[in-house]
Amino acid sequence: MSTPPHRRTARPPRPTARPRVRVHTRVRAVSATRPKVRPWSAYAVVVTIVLSVAAGLLFYLNERSSRGHAQVVSTASGPDFVEVDVVLQRVDATAQTVAAKVLVQPRGTLQGPSGQLVPAQDMVVETTSLEQTLLRYPAGQPIGSNPVSFSLFGGRITDYPFDGYRAQIGFRATVGGKPTPVVVGIQEADPFFAFKLGDKETEGLGIGVTERISRSRSTFILAWFMMAAMWALALAVLLAAWLIVRQRRGIIWPALSWMAATLFALVGMRNAAPGNPPIGSLLDYAAFFWAELLVAVGLTMVVVHGARVEGEHRPRS
Repeated sequence: MSTPPHRRTARPPRPTARPRVRVHTRVRAVSATRPKVRPWSAYAVVVTIVLSVAAGLLFYLNERSSRGHAQVVSTASGPDFVEVDVVLQRVDATAQTVAAKVLVQPRGTLQGPSGQLVPAQDMVVETTSLEQTLLRYPAGQPIGSNPVSFSLFGGRITDYPFDGYRAQIGFRATVGGKPTPVVVGIQEADPFFAFKLGDKETEGLGIGVTERISRSRSTFILAWFMMAAMWALALAVLLAAWLIVRQRRGIIWPALSWMAATLFALVGMRNAAPGNPPIGSLLDYAAFFWAELLVAVGLTMVVVHGARVEGEHRPRS
């Protein structure tokens, strides 16, 4: 006997399988790819900085101690003499002069009863300066320091920073019309130049010394650093320009801004050279002129090639 249609029970629908959600845990993968911090690398950086600062301080102390001693030359053999203290203040390589401050002090019986800066008799000091050949000090009047400039010879400023000069510094004194022994003490005060005592010449009781003048160690190091930095900046701009052209990119405005800023930054760096060397010095021919040329070539190359690429990609109407 068959079951009536209304009594037939429908089969329940099969349950649909739920999609399995896979949760990927990348904690281990991320932790595995994260670079490990090595403690010795941080220590190496700190040690390098400390050693660099210490080396700089040692160089400074060495230069300071080597330039802090006075150069003393004399023709005196007794207690009565004239002491001439010379402080070399500023070297003007362009004008070929060295400005100095001279202080004359009579010693022994040559000084007056009121102090060592008062001569007992009329005192005249002859110098090797071409501008102030005589320094006169009346008897009984206080003595003050005198500005005296000496001439430079034997060097060219266009050889910067390898230029060197010589200066003849000499004195002859007479007290009361009689020649008097002279003791000369020379100190340097120009931080851009170094002074070394050269030949000594005596004529009677007068004395003259030749000072050898060259750029100081700090000036020399800074000039070398500036030349290296100019070449590095110029080559960096040229390399960036070559990559832009090779990759056939259009006009990249940030790159053009950087290149143009470098072009003018080199001029400011050149003008900041210690000692104000003139245009056309060795510094310019060794680095500055070439750096400006390379930056200008790289900038022009990027602009011309970028304009050509932009024209090719422009949609045609």
